[in-house]
This record gives sequence, C-alpha cells and structure tokens, in this order.
Amino acid sequence: MPGPSRPGGRTAAVRDAVLRATGDLLIESGLNGMDLSAVAVRAGVGKSTVYRRWGTVPALVADLLVDMAQTSLPRAETGSLRGDLLANARLVQRTLADPRQGRLFKAVIAAATCDEQTAAALADFYASRVSEFAPAVSDAVNRGEAPAGTDPTAVISQVSAPLYYRFLTGATPPAPEDAERAVDAALAAVDAGVFARR
Repeated sequence: MPGPSRPGGRTAAVRDAVLRATGDLLIESGLNGMDLSAVAVRAGVGKSTVYRRWGTVPALVADLLVDMAQTSLPRAETGSLRGDLLANARLVQRTLADPRQGRLFKAVIAAATCDEQTAAALADFYASRVSEFAPAVSDAVNRGEAPAGTDPTAVISQVSAPLYYRFLTGATPPAPEDAERAVDAALAAVDAGVFARR
C-alpha cells in the first residue's frame, strides 16, 4: 500500500512512470512476455533511458520491489502486541486483496520461480518488510507480553504466512477475518513459547 512520498524531479518522474509500466506489463504478460522496449513505450520514455538505467527486465522488476518496499506503510505502534500484529496483518490482507496489488504480487511471485534475480529481489523485499515490523515483537518482550527470547522474525513471518497461503491457493483473496485468525494463532504460539529461542 502507498506510503511516504519521495522527492520529485524529472529523474523521479521517469522512474515512477517506468516502474508503473513494469508493474502493468508484468501483470498482463508475465516476466517472459515483457521486454524493455514495451516498458519504454508504455511509460512514454525513450528506450535508451530504460536500456541504460536498467538493462534487463529482471533488473526492472528488482527495482520495482525496492520501490514497493520503500513506499510501503511503516509499522503501526499501538502499544500492544495484538494491536501491532493486527495492524500488520490487516495491511498485508488489504494489499493482497487490492485488485492491482494482488495481481502484481502474484505476477512477481510467479516470476521469482523462474528467475534468480527476481527471486533474490523478492526475498530482499520480504526481509525488509519483516524487519520493519519485527520491533513490535521486541517491544512486546520488553513489556512482558511475550516470553524472553521470542524470535521477532519468526512471529512476523507466522502472522503473514497464512494470508499468503490463502492468497496463493484460494479462489478469493484473504478477508479481514483471515487477518484476525492469523494474529490469534500467532499469539497463541507466542504465549506457548513456540517462538522462544532455546
């Protein structure tokens, strides 16, 4: 979902147009159906600009993921572990249920299965998002809401994993109640010490 705005200028405008075109074409054609010339035409910029700055389609997709991570909403700080995890889960659920964003994530995930550079970029995207939300768990440990040694990365991953599973295997995108269920299950595991490092 959209987050903080970025500095303007022609360079930023060109990048925004190219990345938007990349996302649109990735949704429409998949990684193998894209080429740099088509991206340039869709973005309304010179082909030489796209070839010089990005060079390959996987590099474009990698930059698209960097942009998505940079513009994603920061974590909410509600003062409770449940509140923080629920804010995270609702953000993931809304993103996956969004008509454009959902299709874009499916296209990126599909591309990552057949291209190593895209797979690495996707892994970096998720690592950055998990690290954004992980302090919610560390804060909860400090407040006594979670056992000492609880692994923040494991908890955040556990919250979002059921939503992505539903997204990739279900006929419909995850619903708000799926987000609540994922949080409740993760919290039960936290309380049971499942994520405490031994």
